[in-house]
Amino acid sequence: MISVDDFRKVDIRVGRIVSAQEFPEARNPAYRLKIDFGPEVGMKSSSAQLVKNYLPKDLEGRLVVCVVTPRQVGPFSSEVLTLGVPAEDGECILLHPDRDVPLGGKMH
Repeated sequence: MISVDDFRKVDIRVGRIVSAQEFPEARNPAYRLKIDFGPEVGMKSSSAQLVKNYLPKDLEGRLVVCVVTPRQVGPFSSEVLTLGVPAEDGECILLHPDRDVPLGGKMH
């Protein structure tokens, strides 16, 4: 368990997926996402293992919740971690706001 102070250090923001493409080089089936976080953070890339539950066309335009932190995924630089929770089958279901909110909004 982490402290509240440590949790506040995690940069969790809302973004909108502007594109989703297959990522054949990934070890596990995944998409390359481009996510817009508004003017303060800008456009960021993410690798996300969502292929079992989402088609690329269904992801585009969707709001998502992400941790802003860079990570190398094979040949791809993933700049944010797109957050989700496992469904009953263990596959990822995205976390997202239930209303339209400003891009780049930081979780508090």
